Amino acid sequence: MRASDGTASRGSPRPDRAGFERLYAAHYELIMSYALRRAPSPDDAADVVAETFLVAWRRQDQAPDGSAVRLWLYGIARNVLANQARGARRRERLGARLRAGVAENGHDARPASAIAGTRIAIARAFGRLKADDRDLLTLVAAEGLSTGEIARVLDCTTTTARVRLHRARARFARELASEGLPM
Repeated sequence: MRASDGTASRGSPRPDRAGFERLYAAHYELIMSYALRRAPSPDDAADVVAETFLVAWRRQDQAPDGSAVRLWLYGIARNVLANQARGARRRERLGARLRAGVAENGHDARPASAIAGTRIAIARAFGRLKADDRDLLTLVAAEGLSTGEIARVLDCTTTTARVRLHRARARFARELASEGLPM
């Protein structure tokens, strides 16, 4: 992903448009699938993909060579999703304050929910996990990454990734048990 002519402009390499276009074409589907499995809506997933490739464009000089670029892109997408989640939490807190104000004025602001069953219990258990645990479990289950690949995405050692994954699985098993579901 380095500039093909090796020249620099104002102390940084010039963007390599052709290299970026190859990167985009080769990894768009993987990053979109990754985002769709994690984002609350397809529109949010599209935003994650756009932001991921914008960051990749800006940081071309930091892109690893070869197949490691896929893991680099997963790491960028993971950070974009975390930023998106922080924004959603801020909006949710604001919404809660607004709903509390509405409820104080005599209106019922509770959402309607009639869905029950095993899937909902699993989702509740999964939702109670910390974001890092959810991300680790999803990297294995949905992305099919190995422990070594997860270590590259998280920028840690394979041993550290293995321990984190083991602990995340144990916490998820406890949450499932609290829902009355066997692991």
